[in-house]
Amino acid sequence: MTFLSIKNPKLVLDETICRKNLAMMAEKAKKHQLKLVPHFKTHQSLKVGEWCREYGVKEITVSSLKMAQYFAKQHWENIHIAFPFNPLQATELNQLAISQSVSVQLVNEEITNILAEIIDQKIGFFIEIDAGYGRTGVEVSDFGLIEKIMRAASKNNNMIFKGFYIHAGHSYHADLNGIKHIHEQTKAALKMLKDKYCSEFPNLLTRSGDTPCCSIMDDFEGIDEIGPGNFVFYDLCQAKIGSCTKVNIAVALAVPVVDIQWEKKEVLIHGGGVHLAKDVLSNADGSKNFGEVVLFKGQHWQLQEHTSYIKSISQEHGIIKASDQFIREVKIGDIIGILPIHSCMTADCMGAYISTTGEVIDHLEGQLKN
Repeated sequence: MTFLSIKNPKLVLDETICRKNLAMMAEKAKKHQLKLVPHFKTHQSLKVGEWCREYGVKEITVSSLKMAQYFAKQHWENIHIAFPFNPLQATELNQLAISQSVSVQLVNEEITNILAEIIDQKIGFFIEIDAGYGRTGVEVSDFGLIEKIMRAASKNNNMIFKGFYIHAGHSYHADLNGIKHIHEQTKAALKMLKDKYCSEFPNLLTRSGDTPCCSIMDDFEGIDEIGPGNFVFYDLCQAKIGSCTKVNIAVALAVPVVDIQWEKKEVLIHGGGVHLAKDVLSNADGSKNFGEVVLFKGQHWQLQEHTSYIKSISQEHGIIKASDQFIREVKIGDIIGILPIHSCMTADCMGAYISTTGEVIDHLEGQLKN
C-alpha cells in the first residue's frame, strides 16, 4: 500500500523532513554544549525513536508512565516522565525502574512523601519550576517548598535529586519578542537555582523543554539540557510563531475529497476533529483555520502558492475554503494533504503513521484507521 492508495484518512510522515529537523536540533545542542533529551510525546513512535538515536540521543522525555513503559523496550540511558507524578502509579514505577533508569517530576511535598515511603528502586527526580506559565510547578522563588521536597526525598536513599526542569508552555502563544522575553525568564530562573544549590548538589542539572525557545533562541547560559518535542514534526502553530517554516512540517493528514461546491469555492473532505483534533489558528482576516492544503506529488507533498485552508470542522467532516488555483485542480475522489495546526494532537488522534513509501509506522496508541 502507498499513501496515495488510501481510502480513509491517514497521517503521512515524511522521514526526510523529520530527519532534517532532528539533525538541526542535534547540531544546535552540540553547538551550545547542551544535552538533547527530546520529548517523545509528539511522535510516540518506536521507529522515530530509532531515528533519534542516530542523531546522538541517549536519554528521552515522556509525558506518562504508559509512554515510559512503551519506550523502555528500547533501553534508553534514562527516561524522564515530565508530568507531575501520579502517586497511584508508584508500584508500576518501581517495577519499571528494575530494568530501566527512570526519573520523575515533583511539584509538592505530599507526593514526595508518598514516594519516599514506597520507592525501593533507584529513581531520579527533577523539581518542576513555574517561571511564568502558571500551569504547574513550584514558584521559582518558593525556596521553602523546593527545600521541603528535597528534605522529603532525602528520607529515601533511592530517590536521587537530578535538578530543575522548566517547560515554558506560554511560548507557544507568544510572538518573537514574547518568546525572547520568556526565554530570558527561563534562563534567569535556572541560573539562579543552579547558583543557589550547586554547592550542595554539584551534579545538579537544569533543563528547558519548549520547542519555540529551543528552535529560535541562540543563548542558553544557565541551561544544561534541552527537551523540545514538537520540533520533530513541527506544525502550523510553530510556523506562525516563527519556530519553523512550513517546509519543516513533517506530517500531513491524507484525506479524500468527497464533494466540491464550485459556486462557494468550498471543498468537503473526509477529515474532521477525530483526525486532526480541533486546534485552530486565526487568519489575518479573523477567519478560523483548522489546517492547510498541500498536494501530493510522487512520494512527497507540495506547498501551495495560494493558501487553501479548512474553514470549519466537525467530527468527520472538514470544509476547505479553496483558492482559485486549488478549485481548478481538485476533483472528487482525489487524495489531498492537510498540514495540522498541532501535530502532537493530530498524531495522537490518528494512532499510527504511513510513510511516504507506504510503510506503516507505529504509535503508542497503535490504531491505524482503516
